[in-house]
Parts: sequence; C-alpha cells; structure tokens
Amino acid sequence: MQDSYWYKDAVFYEVYVRAFFDSNADGHGDLPGLLQKLDYLQALGVDCLWLMPVYPSPLKDDGYDIASYYGIQPVFGSLDDFKELVEAAHARGIRIIMDLVLNHTSDQHPWFQLARSDPNSPYRDYYVWSDSDQHYKDARIIFLDTEKSNWTWDEVAGQYYWHRFYASQPDLNYDNPAVQAEMINVAKFWLDLGIDGFRADAIPYLFEREGTNCENLPETHAYLKQLRSYVERHYPGRILLCEANQWPQDVRPYFGEGDEFHMGFHFPVMPRIFMSIHMGDRTPLAWILEHTPEIPSSCQWCTFLRNHDELTLEMVTEEERQWMWQVYAPEPRMRLNLGIRRRLAPLLDYDRRRIELANSLLFTLPGSPILYYGDEIGMGDNIWLTDRNGVRTPMQWNDGPNAGFSQATPNLLYTPVIEDPISGPEVVNVARQQADAGSLLNLIRRMIALRKQHPAFGRGSFAWLQNDCEAVAAFQRALPEDSLWCFHNLSAEAQSVPLPEHPGQALYDLFTGRVLPPSAGQLDLEPYQYVWLCLQQV
Repeated sequence: MQDSYWYKDAVFYEVYVRAFFDSNADGHGDLPGLLQKLDYLQALGVDCLWLMPVYPSPLKDDGYDIASYYGIQPVFGSLDDFKELVEAAHARGIRIIMDLVLNHTSDQHPWFQLARSDPNSPYRDYYVWSDSDQHYKDARIIFLDTEKSNWTWDEVAGQYYWHRFYASQPDLNYDNPAVQAEMINVAKFWLDLGIDGFRADAIPYLFEREGTNCENLPETHAYLKQLRSYVERHYPGRILLCEANQWPQDVRPYFGEGDEFHMGFHFPVMPRIFMSIHMGDRTPLAWILEHTPEIPSSCQWCTFLRNHDELTLEMVTEEERQWMWQVYAPEPRMRLNLGIRRRLAPLLDYDRRRIELANSLLFTLPGSPILYYGDEIGMGDNIWLTDRNGVRTPMQWNDGPNAGFSQATPNLLYTPVIEDPISGPEVVNVARQQADAGSLLNLIRRMIALRKQHPAFGRGSFAWLQNDCEAVAAFQRALPEDSLWCFHNLSAEAQSVPLPEHPGQALYDLFTGRVLPPSAGQLDLEPYQYVWLCLQQV
C-alpha cells in the first residue's frame, strides 16, 4: 500500500522551469528541458519537485501573475509536454507538486478584463472593488519597495481594486461562492493530470474584513478546509503545502486538526539558522524551536535555507532585521522589501564549511527539507538584476556557452548567466562537480541518501542534548528503532562537548564510518564541523 505520509520523509527540490534547461534554443528553460534533466534529479536523490508557476502569464512576476489557470505558458511548452513530464517523473519515483496561486490573478486575466469593462458582468464580483481607497487600512503593504497602497485606481472600471502584492495582480474575491468553486475546479484540473499536490501561494490573504489586518481570518481557514476535504475525498495521497509567512503560532491553525494543510513552511527557522551561524551561538535557533507549537501527527513542517524570493526578514524583530541587513546585506542592492535578495553560497561568503553546516542543519532539524535549484552546487547571484531576478539566473550545467543552459545566442536568454570569477560557470557547474568526489554536489547527494536511510530524520522526535556550550547545536532525532545524535559547531573555534551516557551502545558516525565505543564521553569538533551519530547496540 502506498504510504500516504510520504511527504514526511521526502526531500523537495524547487525548480524554476524558466531557469533550468532550454530544449529549443529560444533562451527560456522549458518543460521538455526539465524532462531531459530528470536523471540528474533522480541521481541527486530528491523525492518531489516543486514547480514554480508554468501557467499562461505576462511574466511580470515570474508566473505568479496568472492569465489562465487552465494551460501552460507557451514558452514553457504544452499540456502534452506537462503530461509527459509527470509520467516520466513518476517512472523515476519522483513526485511533482505545483503552485496553486489562490489569492490573485494577473490584470491580463480574461476574468479581470471582463470585470473592469462591464459593471454588470458576473466577473465583476470575482475581484474586490471600492469607490474609496480608505478601506482595510489596517492591512500592511507587503511589497514596500514598489507599492504605496493596496488599492489601485482603474480608469476603465471607474473604481479602485484591491491587491496585496503588485498592482498588476488584483486579488480575487473569496466572498463570492463562484470564485471558491472556480478555484476548486482549478485544483481538480491539475490533479486529474496526475500531479501529487500543490504548494498554495500566499494563503493568509484570501479574505478582507474591516478592522482587521486582513490576514489569517476565520473565513480563510473555513475555505481552505473545504479545499482539503475535496482533495482528501477525490485524490487521497496528494498533499497541500501552505505558504504563510507568519509566526509559528499563526501558522499552526493552517494545519487544523489534520484537516487543513498537510505541510507548512517554517519561515522563522530560516533566518535564525543564518543568525546562529554568524553569531556562533545556537540561542536564536533554540528560541524559535521552543516557540514552535506541536502540530498534528499527520502534518509536517517544511524547512528551507533559500528559495526564489528574498530571504524574508518579516518574522524577526526590527533590531534583528537591522543586524541581518548589516551582516548579510551590507550593500543596499542586496536588500529588497523586508529581506535580502541573495543566494545561499554568497550569503555565507562561499565558505564551503559554513555552506555544509547550513545544509546539515536543514537535513537534520524537524521537517522536510526543500532545496532551491542550483544551491546543491553553490551557485551565486547577480545583485545588479532587478527585483528577485538576481537569484533566478540560469542553472549552470557546464563551463560551455551559456553555462550549458541554452544553445541560444546570449542576447536571447531570459536573463544573463552569472559572470563572476567566484561563482561563474567556469568555476561552479554540475559537470565539474559530478566528476569530483569531494564536491558540494556529491556531499549534498550523500546527505540526502543518509537521510533516506534513517526515518527518524523525517518522523522522529526532537530533543536538545544537554550541552553547556552555546556554540554547539546538539540534538537527538529518535524513533523506537532509529536514534540519531546530531552535533553542529556553529563557531569558527574548535569545541569539545560531553556525550550523553550510552551504556551498551556504540556511536556510528554516518559520514566517516568511525565507531565511538559505549565508554566515549566527549566529542571534539573542528570549526563549523557537523557530526551525525547513529546509536547502535553492541
């Protein structure tokens, strides 16, 4: 019988299709190109691909501005290409989830065009309109760098329309039952094509109510439970993953009693991994885990180090945000909204030790990890590109023209390949790292393989190991049949920490194969060293 909790053990991989591989030399990655790279992803060991939006779109916001929910952006391929990709991925044991953008459409969507042009159109009520821009004043503006209001005047409609993101992305009106039904039809369309679930985008903002901040409202949860119920009844084994950039206690209701989302991103863990590594102190990480509520046993957190957006600093204090900007984004070009638009490797100064350490935390902390394409080889970024585009550059497959991403002339590429002596494709590419047994790529592959061998990482309990050295994050992940001790030296200094008593048990180092006897009482750690120990009866 298929394991309906597969997502608890899964390693996810976020793919920006436009950036991954161009099969037809037009300068844009596409679905046939991704299909050609499935063997690479299978060898890496990932279990599930998360595809960023591939719907028809003006691509003002990389596809999150959807012009039709029922098709494929022509530059990415066709529905037949999509079906072939799903089938080929499944044949390799790889699942696929895709973005379900519930909150808004593009202003180019036919629904909006009909809505603005005819006040009597049934689509008028698909969006949120007002004669005044003074409603919902307690709702924050999310894209502070570009938007001055959540309302935009539409000359054609003669009214303001509501949007929580860019003005080119009007919000849908979930007080309209037709919208609620329409979005369940959208889910049905793609689930019928065989996908394994959705990453639901920007879900806290579906409803608006005067006198509130228009986030996490009861009506939002009521609708999401309807969506979950529909998926559960008709597509058992498929998952819903929620993107809610909120504090853990505010994300907790999105799991419901195991009847809302299967998974939820743990946004606040991510910046605190970076805080702890720079400070050489586990305190920020320990604090956020201590303030993370229990979730239903059928649910799972999703953890990540980086993704396609800025490294968000919404879930930190103002003092912490200023510190993070100073430490990790000293140049203004590195900042965006309330975050940092940099990739993992440059954030950590391309320091291999700290990059490995961060990944070790990702793979051993509670939750299912998500890798962002290119981070497995330590790709860099281009802070001189606009918006978030600096972290969405072409995948670097080899040191040939266009980094092996495309055979198009360079001026046709959707965005330039990175040109940098540290992180350019001459130095950082898949082919080079595949041939190097000691490469970051092969290390990440090893981490994924070890994680798969030990179900405690995905399903086990979490407990800190007694340790007075704040520079070391030491914890246990345990199931009755699988117990692991993980040690992370967060500092640039060597550290020694006591080992808990383990009579009758040897400690097997999963990476080196060395065995510490039952009498071992101390573990010595080099700067930024991490150790995964498995307890074994002797």
